[in-house]
Amino acid sequence: MTGSNGYVGSCVKKYFVAHGWEVVDLVRRPAGPLARQFELGAEVSGASLVGVDVLVHCAYDFKPLRWQDIRAVNVAGTAKLFETARAADVKRIVCISTISAFRGCRSLYGRAKLEIEQLALQHDGLALRPGLVYGPGPGGMFGKLTDQVRKSKVIPLIGSGAQQQYLVNHEDLCAFILKYAAGQTPALPAVLTAAHSQPWAFKQLLQTIARGLDRQVKFVPLPWRAVWLGLKSAELCGMRLNFRSDSLVSLMYQNPAPDFSPNAAAGLVCRPFQADGTKQFPTRP
Repeated sequence: MTGSNGYVGSCVKKYFVAHGWEVVDLVRRPAGPLARQFELGAEVSGASLVGVDVLVHCAYDFKPLRWQDIRAVNVAGTAKLFETARAADVKRIVCISTISAFRGCRSLYGRAKLEIEQLALQHDGLALRPGLVYGPGPGGMFGKLTDQVRKSKVIPLIGSGAQQQYLVNHEDLCAFILKYAAGQTPALPAVLTAAHSQPWAFKQLLQTIARGLDRQVKFVPLPWRAVWLGLKSAELCGMRLNFRSDSLVSLMYQNPAPDFSPNAAAGLVCRPFQADGTKQFPTRP
C-alpha cells in the first residue's frame, strides 16, 4: 500500500489489518519488517513488490504546483509503480482517485487523477473515486471541517455554499476495497464513484456538523475568487497551506452529474450520511 500515512490510506490499512491481512507499507523511510522503500516519481524496485498479491495506491504528492511537475511526479510516478507491479505478478491493483476527477474537470488534481485512472485501466486495475470520506476518526477534509466548526462560532463560507458534496463512510469504502482485493466482487466497470448518491450542499453539510456537535454557528460569505487569489499568492511565496488554491477550484467546479448507476451491480454499497448523532463526527482526544 502506498499513502498509508494519509487519512484514507490509514483507514484502509487499519481495515485490512483488522481482517487478517498483512500490509506492506511502501514509504520513503521504511521502518519495520513490513515496510519497503518507495518514493512517488522515483524508480521503483521490483524487490519492493515481491510476494505482494494486491497493490492499493493511495499516495499523491501535493507539493508540486506546476502542471508539468505534477505529471512528472504523480502521473509518471504511478506509471512506474503499476508497470513494476505487473512485472512482479501482483494480481490486483486498486487506484484511489477522487470524485473531483471527471471529463472536463478544471483542477490540476482532478486532471492528474484522470490520467492515473487510465493507467490503472491499462493494467486491468480498479479505479475508485471516493467522495468526501467521513468517520469517527479525525482526519481528511471532513475532519478539518469538523475542527473548524468545533473551534469557531463564525465560519467563513466560500461563495454561496451551494456546492454539492457526496459523502462516503470510511468503513463502506474500506469494505469494498477488501472485497475486491479478496476476489469477491463481480465483473467491475472501469471506474466507480464511491459515495452515496444523496448530494449535500456545502453550507447544509456545515450546518449538519454544527447540529451534531451541538454548536451554534454564523456564516460569513467570502468571494471565492478573492480567496483563490490569496491562496495562490501564498503558495507562490513558498507558504505551505492546509487548504490549497487547487482544492478550491475542485470545490467550485465539481462534477455536475456523478454516475452512481454501476455501484449496485458491483456490490459497492454506501450508507447515507446521517444528519443526527455525534458518532458521525471525528473526535479529538
